Amino acid sequence: MSKSQSTKPIKIGIAGIGRAGWGMHCNELDKRPELFRIVAACDLDPQRLERMQTRYQCRTYTAFRDLIKDPEVEMIAIATPSPIHTDQALLALKAGKLVVVEKPIALTLADAQRLARADKRYPGKIFLRHNRRFEAGFTHIREILAAGLLGEPFEFKLRRNSYSRRDDWQTIIACGGGQLNNWAPHIIDHALRFLDSPVADMWSDLKRVAAVGDAEDHLKIVLRGKNGRVVDLEISGGAALSEPECTVYGTRGALVCQDNQLTLKYLDPAVKLAPRHAIKETPPMEGSFGNPDHLTWRQETIPVSPKAACDTDHIWNHVYAAVRNKKPYPITVAQGVEVVRIADRARCGTPFAGRRRK
Repeated sequence: MSKSQSTKPIKIGIAGIGRAGWGMHCNELDKRPELFRIVAACDLDPQRLERMQTRYQCRTYTAFRDLIKDPEVEMIAIATPSPIHTDQALLALKAGKLVVVEKPIALTLADAQRLARADKRYPGKIFLRHNRRFEAGFTHIREILAAGLLGEPFEFKLRRNSYSRRDDWQTIIACGGGQLNNWAPHIIDHALRFLDSPVADMWSDLKRVAAVGDAEDHLKIVLRGKNGRVVDLEISGGAALSEPECTVYGTRGALVCQDNQLTLKYLDPAVKLAPRHAIKETPPMEGSFGNPDHLTWRQETIPVSPKAACDTDHIWNHVYAAVRNKKPYPITVAQGVEVVRIADRARCGTPFAGRRRK
């Protein structure tokens, strides 16, 4: 960071001291004491607040309205239960605070559009925590695509699969559970970045396979962009055998990303392809399907190691740079709304017993 850039820590209050607030936000912010200082916390559980007070010597509140009244708090990190993310973000903005909104940013498209309207009223104040935009694997694949090694990409397969008889709140619709609100915001965001085009049409299917509760634990979404690209997205808690996290097919090659490794097969860029044209004549009886094509392939397996410095918790660096140094935040509210739009269409497009619709 240059001397001309600010190093004044942002004073932050965390709402929700659970798995995300305590286990993710706190640990990630602790790595950046020069950028952030936790000065307040809010939760309904007194024991959680006591742990925060011991860890940070911060003020604690059981009511969100008291947290957002704290004059020292510049930014609110919302890590409360999913159904109240949107309302709390809007209340914090109205109170004059900067807001980091944990995913899902909204459970319905209508709520996401409320955030979009607030973004116009409070420009530069909302930061969506789509932290997997900065995954090393995703970043490295984007670099390979930009280099053109695979030619023009035309199909992507994205997977987050496992098998679990899950029984926590993530299995209950009323609590904001289900894969559409859990993994899907991250992977739909990846899908839209890979698609790099407005969505022309989509197909979806939701199921409950292994989890208890009433929310889906298996989903499939297929997106086709106006540019012709296709993304086949699957997230499952009911798949006993996993698949590669990402597969990309391009006009000159393909890649697979699995277990933090990339396997690529692509046509050697240094070898010019011989011209070919379609032949209408009937082939000899002993002939093959077409004439031999002598292709020079390159194949390699490399560790995921992008040129750009990245990790999921680097999202906080971008938040700080946007607030203190006025740099553009790379995740726009409009992009977040599109993620919710796809999830909303998936809900409406798939008959699923028990799935609440609005």
